[in-house]
Amino acid sequence: MAKKFLCLGIESTAHTFGASVVSGDGEVLSDIREMFTTEEGGLKLDEVAEHHKKVAEHVVERALKDAGVEIEDLELISFSRAPGLAPSLLVGMNAAKEIAKDGGIPLVGVNHCVAHLSSGLLFTKAKNPVFVFTSGANTQIIAFEGRKFRVFGETLDVGLGNAFDKFGRGIGLGFPCGPKIEVLAKKGSYVELPYSVKGMDLAFSGIVSHVVRLSKQKKISKQDLCYSIQENFFSMLTEVSERALAHTGKKEIVLIGGVAANKRLCEMMGIMCKERECMFYSVPLKYSGDNAVMIAWQGILEKKSATKNVERWDINPRERIDLVEVEWM
Repeated sequence: MAKKFLCLGIESTAHTFGASVVSGDGEVLSDIREMFTTEEGGLKLDEVAEHHKKVAEHVVERALKDAGVEIEDLELISFSRAPGLAPSLLVGMNAAKEIAKDGGIPLVGVNHCVAHLSSGLLFTKAKNPVFVFTSGANTQIIAFEGRKFRVFGETLDVGLGNAFDKFGRGIGLGFPCGPKIEVLAKKGSYVELPYSVKGMDLAFSGIVSHVVRLSKQKKISKQDLCYSIQENFFSMLTEVSERALAHTGKKEIVLIGGVAANKRLCEMMGIMCKERECMFYSVPLKYSGDNAVMIAWQGILEKKSATKNVERWDINPRERIDLVEVEWM
């Protein structure tokens, strides 16, 4: 039996430090994650980086053990080099460089957002979709055209996940806020809120500030506010996604990123796609948020760029997805 091509992926763009071993044919052999959390407040960059430093070695060891492989079995190391929180990115890059140097293994740095899109194709049956990318820092409507991922619409201020976290902190929820908001929203009723779609773009911050102010009024419950802000934000996102389908003529949508775990968002997108006779896909819940599986798979796709000269690689915290040359599709 031929030896499998194996890649170790390392993810560290934000709150999650992850490691995964994936084979060249897309088989996930391991997926280990440690996530920074708080009971109140948000992400503090130095605390997140310190968390990642503490768990890095243990997470990588568990990923290798779960996959049943040793360092010498690996053909490639892949790490998330962009975009993200610089202190977190540095921890992942340094861990990847150390392993690559010690094992004499080629190293490749990949764009985290691109990896999300590639995982959407790996884990669904979609072929040429409009991608709806909704993570903490990113909210973009994307499609592949002319050898690049083109952004057809995006947030003008904060990403949808960060908007929910900002709202959650404002009403006294801990980090991450998204899952807690989703639970509270199930018991709420609609309160009229501003709606901010500007062409194909979205704006969330002003709405968040408005809702946090409303929360100070004792007559409006947290449940009602959670329900209302979800409905507003998801309606805005669904509207621009539908417009992107009409503009591109594509017949598929893939919902990816951490906010894709929200069942109400999936429901609204699914209804819209059904009405347009389009296919709706969402990445499996396990892989919708930040994970190293997608980093390993993206590394495999970009293995031609890998090098044993590990010092070639550096982080790029602000790299946009539409600046990445797509040579592997």
